[in-house]
Amino acid sequence: MEKVLLALLPVPFGIGFLAPGPVEEPIASEVAFHFTDPEIVESSGLVAQDGLVVTVNDSGDSNRIFTVDPATGDTVGVTRWQGEADDIESLAPAGDGQVWVGDTGDNEHARDTITVTEVPFGRGEREVRGASYELSYGGAPQDAETLLSDPTTGRLYVVTKGVFGRVYAAPEELDPDAVNQLTPVDEVLGIATDGAFLPDGRHVIIRNYTQAAVYTWPDLDRVALLDLPAQQQGEGVAVTADGEILLSSEGQDAEVLRVELPADVRAQLAGTSASPSPSLSPDAATGHDEVANHTEWWPWALGGLAGAAIIAVLVRSLRPR
Repeated sequence: MEKVLLALLPVPFGIGFLAPGPVEEPIASEVAFHFTDPEIVESSGLVAQDGLVVTVNDSGDSNRIFTVDPATGDTVGVTRWQGEADDIESLAPAGDGQVWVGDTGDNEHARDTITVTEVPFGRGEREVRGASYELSYGGAPQDAETLLSDPTTGRLYVVTKGVFGRVYAAPEELDPDAVNQLTPVDEVLGIATDGAFLPDGRHVIIRNYTQAAVYTWPDLDRVALLDLPAQQQGEGVAVTADGEILLSSEGQDAEVLRVELPADVRAQLAGTSASPSPSLSPDAATGHDEVANHTEWWPWALGGLAGAAIIAVLVRSLRPR
């Protein structure tokens, strides 16, 4: 019992962090469509490309992606590829008719490497041999559900799902025969579940279950922090070529919402200039999103401390006198 209580010590902090802060009006939304395929039950990653939408189920599914017609919500294609999935969580565009699939989940923090695979999507059923690459953080394992692909350079970035999210850059050229080392870049929105570039290539949006943050790219200066509309378990985000933002959720027959950035945010994005590529040295993490990660730190910290104190008292009472 003492070991169980000690294991529960971090729980109050996590609960407090995920608990809602002051009530804010979420950004306006409408239902774009809903997934009609009964096989899509845990939509985690989302990509909007070529007039279609691509999604992938969360952990527990096989190596497959679904191509969906947003006009109907119907699945019009499924791509399968070699190997067995560990914990697929993320998608990112990979050029015409292609997406990157990120087998990046690691809830137990036990994986030495994660995998990204480039596969085609589109109408029709297909089985392919995708180009797969192993990635490593070079230190402690991380859980990640967000994969970004720079639309200008094609370079991949992984965003971890920690309380303080961290962006890692993959090498410019991936080696299929070696483990590719990821390099830390900067901190962003915590508990990140997905992200996508805006059409201008100079901004990126990253979401978690309740909020989304918009950043300049590649500086990762935060432009806006927005409350998202309620979803069953909102995880995915995609941006269409004309700038529409789509939000997907886990659950069978889940709705995909269309949202629009507030007018003041859109005006600010239009006036932001481009910047040079980010430094990829380990010291490059300058904490641009310190405010986003710490703005509401005191409620969950106090709640966590109170819960931890209660558990500590229980542990002490269980020890033999």
